[in-house]
Order: sequence, then structure tokens, then C-alpha cells
Amino acid sequence: METIRPITTIDNVRLCDDGTAVIILDQTQLPNRTVYLTLSTAEELFDAIHTLKVRGAPAIGIFAGYACYVLAQQISARHRDEFLSQLEKQADYLNRSRPTAVNLSWALDRMMQTARKAEDIPQALERLREECLSIHQEDIDMCRRISEYGLSLIRDGDGILTHCNAGPLATSRYGTGLGPLFLGRERGMNFHVYSDETRPLLQGARLTSYELAKAGIDVTLICDNMASIVMKNGWINACFVGCDRVAANGDTANKIGTSGVAILAKHYGIPFYVLGPTSTIDLSCPTGTDIPIELRDPDEIREKFYQEPMALPEVKCYNPAFDVTDHSLISGIVTEYGICRAPYTESLRAIFAKKKEENR
Repeated sequence: METIRPITTIDNVRLCDDGTAVIILDQTQLPNRTVYLTLSTAEELFDAIHTLKVRGAPAIGIFAGYACYVLAQQISARHRDEFLSQLEKQADYLNRSRPTAVNLSWALDRMMQTARKAEDIPQALERLREECLSIHQEDIDMCRRISEYGLSLIRDGDGILTHCNAGPLATSRYGTGLGPLFLGRERGMNFHVYSDETRPLLQGARLTSYELAKAGIDVTLICDNMASIVMKNGWINACFVGCDRVAANGDTANKIGTSGVAILAKHYGIPFYVLGPTSTIDLSCPTGTDIPIELRDPDEIREKFYQEPMALPEVKCYNPAFDVTDHSLISGIVTEYGICRAPYTESLRAIFAKKKEENR
């Protein structure tokens, strides 16, 4: 079979050579411009997450680890406790940039735990550098494993519908929701992907279709409200999406519009899969109603990407960044340690037990 190597090495987030700044590919500029930003101040790092210059739950986690290390080096403190106190303030500040994405708090908590175990400031800085690099490498390994499990759910020639962006730009290397498609393409498999544009920020149009087209994967861009007709036409064999937070019962927060796709898939008898790392699973969050939903600037609906506003200034806009897909609509949750099935209250805990056993 033909083997084609897709773009699995997009350099979207990295630590600069001297470790004093984080370099990112500004996703708000794609697909028309390739712009890299070098960020070092707390305000720049916060803004990069909040304004979606870096986005995608795993990528945010990688970025947060690097950001924490960069800011740690800027702390002027003579004593360990003072250093930890200032670092915690910086971590809390970064954590407020996007409350729904659990990878953000997960990575920052992990960095803080690392710092607290150090005996002094120099040791803390050394270990923080090692930890943020480990977070990135683990994500690369995680994406490959998720991609392998996800690929087992589809066949050569299948039609796949996806919503938002969960490819290399949102993670590292293969991605999560798109990872099986990139891995399958490397192995000579062919898929036809229908990419929801994902209003109002158009991640599916600007990012997903960009990644897939560059990888030589057959992709058709559709408006969000066209998902039903392509399903009805029999063109979709499975839906693959990423996730920003998974509750203990399997309810899943993802980009706004995801729950509507899941409802349609249920109606048409199409399997709907959520793909993401165990770091996005929050067992302390009982159900989807406990997941905080970020509300964004109304002007994203009213005028973003338009030459002129598409609504009067006095028209009210409701702009939630995420919605929650009920666990009853999800056919499986694909993690780096296997595929969870209903009942998720049992399978999600079992996957953590497997993770603990493998990491002994």
C-alpha cells in the first residue's frame, strides 16, 4: 500500500533555547499567515491562552508547563517559601485564562507539586525545566497511543465527521480527535473527512481543514448546520471529536456545537467517539452540570471575520465557548490507556487503575 507521511510535526509550542520564553504558532493567524510569537511576560502568556493564540486542551497543558517555568525564572526571592508563594500567584493568574480546559489547571498543579518537592530555589528551577519538557514528551507519546486505539474503530474508506480542531495544532504530533486519521494515512489508508466549520471562531475551517489538506487527507468543509444532511446521505461512518473536560459520569465538555453533533449522530445511528488524554478526565467533577462554561465576547458572533458587523450593536449575543455532551450520546471515550464504554462511572475509574498499574 502507498505510504504518505502527513504533517505530524507542526511546531506549535516549544520552549526557546535558553528557556526564558515560550514560542508558539499563533493559531489566530492561520490559514493565511504563519506567525510565530515569543512570549515571556505573565500578561503575554495569559493573553495567548485567553485569545486562543494557543488552543486545544493538550496544547494548553504543554504551554502552561512551559509558561510556569518561564515565570519561575523571573521571580526575585531569597527564600524557598517566598519563591513558592510568588510562583503560586503566577499559576493562579494563568489558570484564570480559560476555566473550562482542565489540562490548564492539571499542568499548573503538576508544576507546583514539582516545585514544592525541591529543597531550594536552584533545585526547583532545575526540576521545573525537566517537568515541563516531560509534559510535552508525554503528550507526544499519548497522542500516538490514542491514535492507535482510535484507528481500531474505523476502516479504510470510511467517512468521518469532526467538529472543532483536535489535530497536531491542538496537541503535539498526531493529535487526539484527528490522530487516527493521520496515523491511518501514514499506513496508506484513505478517509473522507467532513469538517464542521465550527462557528463562531471557525476552528474547523481555519485549522482542521488546513491540517488535513496539508496531510493529503480528503476533506470537505461544511457549515455546522449541514451535519444533519451529510449524515442522512449516508456519508458518515463515525464522528470523532476531542474534549476539554470529561466528568466522572462520562459527560464531556467540548467546543460549542459538539452536543448537537452527538444528538444528530444518535438519531442516524452513527457512533460518536470522544478522544482525549486521561489528563482531561476529572473524576472530582461528578457530572457535566458541574463543569464551568466559559462565556466569550459577544463581538465574536457579531463581527469577527466579517468586513462589517452582521448584527446591530444593541442586539444581545449569547456566546458560550463550550457545551456538554451527555454521556448517553457517547459511543466510547478513547484514551491513551484504552477505550472506555458505558457505564462510564466504572470504565473511567478502571482506566485510571490501568494507568496506575502501567506506571508503577
